[in-house]
Parts: sequence; C-alpha cells; structure tokens
Amino acid sequence: MQEPKRNAIPLSTFLPYSSPGICRDIRFIAESEDWLVVDKPSFLEAHPSKPNGRFTLWHALREVLAFELNAGGQISLINRLDRETSGLSLIAKTHAAARQFHLLMQSRAILKEYLAIVWGWPASDTFETRWPLLRQISRLPSKIHLKQCTHPDGAEAVTRFSVLHQWENPTSNGSKFALLRCSPLTGRTHQIRVHLALEGHPIVGDKIYGPDENLYLQFIDQGWGPALQSQLLLPRHALHSCRMSVPSLGLDWTSPLPEDLTHWIPARDRRIFLGRSENAPLINAPHP
Repeated sequence: MQEPKRNAIPLSTFLPYSSPGICRDIRFIAESEDWLVVDKPSFLEAHPSKPNGRFTLWHALREVLAFELNAGGQISLINRLDRETSGLSLIAKTHAAARQFHLLMQSRAILKEYLAIVWGWPASDTFETRWPLLRQISRLPSKIHLKQCTHPDGAEAVTRFSVLHQWENPTSNGSKFALLRCSPLTGRTHQIRVHLALEGHPIVGDKIYGPDENLYLQFIDQGWGPALQSQLLLPRHALHSCRMSVPSLGLDWTSPLPEDLTHWIPARDRRIFLGRSENAPLINAPHP
C-alpha cells in the first residue's frame, strides 16, 4: 500500500466560520500519483449539491491538489459517502485513474465494508438482504425527496451483514444494540441504511430510516435538540466506511471506527470487544 504523502487537512484552514458538527480533520490514508484515499469526517458533504452551498470534501481537495489540477489533473470521487457517514473515500487524480476505478466499481471489483451500530439484536450472526431499491417518490408519496424504498421495479441491491458484538445499555430509546459489519455487493443510494431498517434493525441516529421519518423533517426545521436526542440517541447515523480494497490491483485500505461512535459503546463492552485480537483494528480504543 502506498503511504500518504501529506499530513491531515485541518478543517479550520478552510472553515473560517463555526462548524461544530465536523469534529475532526480530514486524514490522508494513502496516496499515489493517480489516486488518493482520505478518511472523511461525519457532517462533511462529499460533493457540492448546489451552487454556493456549504463547504465540502471536494472544496478541500481542490485546495490541497491545486498543483495537480494546474498540471491537468482532476478530482473524481469514486465513492460518495452520505454527509453523516464517516470513513474511507477514494479519489482519482487523473482521467485514466477515474475511468479505471469507475469500470472496476461497475464490475463490482472494488470491495467495501462498513461498520454500523444498530438497534436490537439480529436473530442470526450472519445474514444477507436482497431488496431492490428505488427513490420512494417515483412510486409512492414521500415527505422526503431523497428517501429510498424497496420495490419490485427497483435496482438490484444486495448487502451481507455479520454481527461483531452485542450489548445492553438502557437509554431513552431502547436497551439492546449491536455492532455490525456491512458488506454491500451493490452500490445503491442509502442501501445499507434501508436494508437494515427493513430487517428491523435501523442504524442508531438515522433520521430518515430510524424510529420515525418525521424526525428528519423536525431536524431540518428546528435543528438538533433534546427531543431528537431522546429518540435518535446520536446526532448522526452510526455508519462508518471502514475498509475498501481492489484485489486486482493489490490495494487495501482500512479506517477504524471513529471516537464519536467508539465512545458510544459502553467501556466494558469495548474491553470485551478489543479483547479478541481480530477486532483490534476495527475501532479506536479511547480510555474507558
């Protein structure tokens, strides 16, 4: 694996205004002449959704890769994480690399894994979900334009899940939780989030597919507050892109569960989980 050439990007360099949701810098994981892998913090959008919108990962990369861009390079985000999802993002720096990675993505030759904290304990340690997905508003009424749903006319969507750890912790909304490894075989919008909700184990903090979609509308209208905290438990959905690999090119990148999610797992369960050596790379180990 290529070692990163650069240090982390301090977001304060680009954000002169207060941005309390973005809680850490953009870390470089690995880099070559053709591509770059970064660890995107939560609450940072990957790409501009409208002109003159909020600051994004794309804006930061334009600053950092200014030399490459002036020399004829480009910035192409191969996988675009949701705003609240943290973790690995692969960026092509040349047209040739972008084309190669997009073809590999289409042929399902780029493997992706995520970590998710969910409500409830799944009945099986491993399970696979096959529900075709499409945008709900294209077939059914929806208050939320981006919301996806399962439908026979939807695109094929397959996700494999494995339970890594389960624990009990009484909260204002539930007491049983689990940490899951999620491996999407396809790449549909909100795929993991929808599939887990359909399985009866929505991701903790998910404003759209969690306890009630109206919580998302409340958040848009009023912002984060105690009422939302009591129902969602976390200010963002607990989903993290922890591994990407391209076996045909011998590339493999990892990122442990970030501290905002690691801290949410009770200290006793962190110790139990980390006591199994194979789990050590999966989460950061903050002090109990």
